[in-house]
Amino acid sequence: MAKRVYQAWKGKNKFLLGGRLIFGPDARSLFITVSLIVVPVVIFCVFVARNLLHKFPAYNSGCAVLIVAIAFTIHVLVLLLMTSTRDPGIVPRASHPPEEEFSYDTRTEIGGRHTPSLTFPRIKEVMVNGMPVKVKYCDTCMIYRPPRCSHCSICNNCVERFDHHCPWVGQCIGQRNYRYFFLFVSSSTLLCIYVFAMCALYIKFLMDGDYPTVWKAMKKSPASVVLMIYCFVALWFVGGLTGFHLYLIGTNQTTYENFRYRGDNRVSAYNRGYLNNFIEVLCTEIKPSRINLRAYVQDETARAPPASRTRDVEEEPASSPRVKVEDDLEIGGDLLKISRRRNYEEVDEEMGGRNSNELHGAFSESELVVGSDTQVPVIRSDMKNSSWGRRSGSWDLSPGVLAASSSATEGDMPLQKSTR
Repeated sequence: MAKRVYQAWKGKNKFLLGGRLIFGPDARSLFITVSLIVVPVVIFCVFVARNLLHKFPAYNSGCAVLIVAIAFTIHVLVLLLMTSTRDPGIVPRASHPPEEEFSYDTRTEIGGRHTPSLTFPRIKEVMVNGMPVKVKYCDTCMIYRPPRCSHCSICNNCVERFDHHCPWVGQCIGQRNYRYFFLFVSSSTLLCIYVFAMCALYIKFLMDGDYPTVWKAMKKSPASVVLMIYCFVALWFVGGLTGFHLYLIGTNQTTYENFRYRGDNRVSAYNRGYLNNFIEVLCTEIKPSRINLRAYVQDETARAPPASRTRDVEEEPASSPRVKVEDDLEIGGDLLKISRRRNYEEVDEEMGGRNSNELHGAFSESELVVGSDTQVPVIRSDMKNSSWGRRSGSWDLSPGVLAASSSATEGDMPLQKSTR
């Protein structure tokens, strides 16, 4: 039976309801976060809000204290769940590296010999709002990350507009859930202020009644004192976090960018002004997810090798890496065998398949050399000083073969037999 995407997921995420909800690997921390929100509110409703019901006799407005506390708490919990159970903007992985980006790297030296290896550019430059922005290649996901994308080592995913990984919500904060994260933090700040204010108001009512001093009023309602201390401490965290993210939104930065490029003093390519930045982050439509976790995994079919291309490999110094290699060159493949195979195919094609069997029988594979004008990727560099594709043993081209290759004419592509 075919698996769904979430069942074959390569990241460290956890899923519920058949892939409809996605969590980070540290999703258990959600229970701690929920407890830190719910438990103080329950204490407030039982020991403070219930006693304030009769302090506002007009229109039974004392009930509003309890209703607002419960509604505010539900609002905060919904924002928390929307932050932690939502795809933060994961970029799908690639099944193989980008073929078109391979190039030679002759700087690798093994045993005193320069051994070219298959590489491709680690960094590219793209233009964003008229300014160059560097994008990096991710070895894990085998993709070039979009601008402002970064790989989260905790979730093992590349996330668009990566802000940070928040352990309190057990999820990465990225392009698709940053808005809910900010609303969750700011709403938690307001909830702390509300509970603190109502507890202080209850202490004031006690002082106006039978408990004229602060100490007597605090002894009468120790729950109010505990809640005020708790909200004061929590307000430093969530309040400071709210202020910090207000600054980030106003300058259109992420937490990752702010900490990494703080000392660079460079102009941001994404800053569009305070008003436009707030509109972009808080008011624009959220992009749909790039991943369909409930889709069935497609079995990968073998990729057909692309058409052979003409590329003469010239001898180059070690300090000059090659720009590109053949697209159908397999990593670790034997370059000599590949060039021989293509020589056979091109010879058969040019001669219309005539006497191809005789040619193969008359000459051994190492004795066939084709002129450079036949659009065949013939390796011209001295193979004695190279170890391309060599798995074991030694294969050195004889001087006769090199002499025969240099004497090949351009017109009729003669095949010359080397002198042993």
